[in-house]
Amino acid sequence: MRISRFYQIQKTLLQFGLDELLPAQWQPWYARMLRRSLFWLRNRHPDQPVGVRLRLALQSLGPVWVKFGQMLSTRRDLFPPQLADELAKLQDKVPPFDGVQAQQLIEQALELDNINQLFADFNQTPLASASIAQVHTAQLLQADGSLADVVIKVIRPDIKRQILADLALMDTLADAAARFLPDGKRLRPREVVSEYRKTILDELDLQREAANAIQLRRNFEGSDSLYIPFVYSDYSRANVMVMERIYGIPVADIAALEAQGTDMELLAKRGVEVFFTQVFRDSFFHADMHPGNIFVSRETPANPKYIGIDCGIVGTLNAEDKRYLAENFVAFFNRDYKKVAQLHVDSGWVPAHTKVEEFESAIRTVCEPIFQKPLAEISFGHVLLNLFSTARRFDMQVQPQLVLLQKTLLYIEGLGRQLYPQLDLWKTAKPFLENWVKQQVGLPAIWRQVKDNLPFWAEKLPQMPNLLHQYLEQGPRQQRQLLQQLQQLAAQQQKTRQQIVAATFAAAALISASIVFSFGSHALAAILLTVGAGFGIKALVR
Repeated sequence: MRISRFYQIQKTLLQFGLDELLPAQWQPWYARMLRRSLFWLRNRHPDQPVGVRLRLALQSLGPVWVKFGQMLSTRRDLFPPQLADELAKLQDKVPPFDGVQAQQLIEQALELDNINQLFADFNQTPLASASIAQVHTAQLLQADGSLADVVIKVIRPDIKRQILADLALMDTLADAAARFLPDGKRLRPREVVSEYRKTILDELDLQREAANAIQLRRNFEGSDSLYIPFVYSDYSRANVMVMERIYGIPVADIAALEAQGTDMELLAKRGVEVFFTQVFRDSFFHADMHPGNIFVSRETPANPKYIGIDCGIVGTLNAEDKRYLAENFVAFFNRDYKKVAQLHVDSGWVPAHTKVEEFESAIRTVCEPIFQKPLAEISFGHVLLNLFSTARRFDMQVQPQLVLLQKTLLYIEGLGRQLYPQLDLWKTAKPFLENWVKQQVGLPAIWRQVKDNLPFWAEKLPQMPNLLHQYLEQGPRQQRQLLQQLQQLAAQQQKTRQQIVAATFAAAALISASIVFSFGSHALAAILLTVGAGFGIKALVR
């Protein structure tokens, strides 16, 4: 199955003529000859622009590839406009499946004889269609008789089988990369694919997405920066989710945002602040923030608020990773490259034998040119390539737990570039991170930890006298037991040494007896044989 899927992918890419996207230097003469020999896999869409062909190829390959295209669509600094514009259509304009079938799936999931029992004005034409699911509008009949505008999200039928086929192929390719590529160990492809498998399979469970949305909504309750629609959890199932309908402006519709007088600079800054708040304050961040999932409220354009949907993919960080990341960011902003290098060594992201001074110099070479410039003047594509070369040189390992964070950072940068190219990302993020780091160290952090632990300590305090008495009673007894065990171990080692010596003498006596016997001294040989037998018995006796 994996081989057939691999062939299908190659066939699709070639039939859409995407081999022409490869630079000429990556196509040696033997590769061009091989391509010409595959005469049955000619470009079947020569009349279509390459951007359209790329989008259609990704759509035909399924959700794993569509999501890859969604991420690429946010990197307009890396692609020509015609490619980026076509890839942007993958965000919410994937061809839908039949609306009648969607209605049947909803009725089955919610155990309805007819959809009108619960929903009025159900629209079989989907409002939007994405790679894994599509949404339909309706009005929910509430217990008090009122109607609430909602959208119903439905997972595509039989989509899991196709995803599992692609994941199986990715597992095979990851195994091959880990074994045969020079950077296979450092890049940790098996771990990365495993993390991606968990992410995309979690996205197929809409009950998990509903729980994520409820958590994010609670985290930003009353916020001026981000709004998460209400989820009707009573009517959500593994393949169906019902949530509040929102009427915001798509964040990619720059013309509409400007027409209503949106403060674009403030909007861009709030995007950065929302991201860092989710990561460092909550340790729970929306990890699929492509423009198709982000809207802007039509209310108060001078004080703009984001609306986030599609919370199927979220990321979390443990306290250690969070602290190292924050300290790394602050050190970058302060151009303290020695601290950046030392933090990488301390965290285990580079080997302990790495020379900090050399690593510091390499990081400075890559990062120094990007500071004090607006996004419009920064080529992050070149920066990423240089960082990759640095990583290879110093054997830096890929951190699977940070893959989602890295992807989300790409989305944030892409959004910032579209909304307000003059945004100084570093200036916006630095105060937030410095404040967070200050809260994690020093007296305020110690006092906060004491307050957090007070309930536990208060619960255990009455037990402390008994625990101390037990420790004092058991201490001498445990010491005596340990001393006895050490004495027994020493005696056993002494006995083992004696057995080894006896066995050595027995072997020597037997060898000597055989030599003496060969020279005709039978009496002496008998004596040596008797001695050897005696030592052998002593060695065997325990």
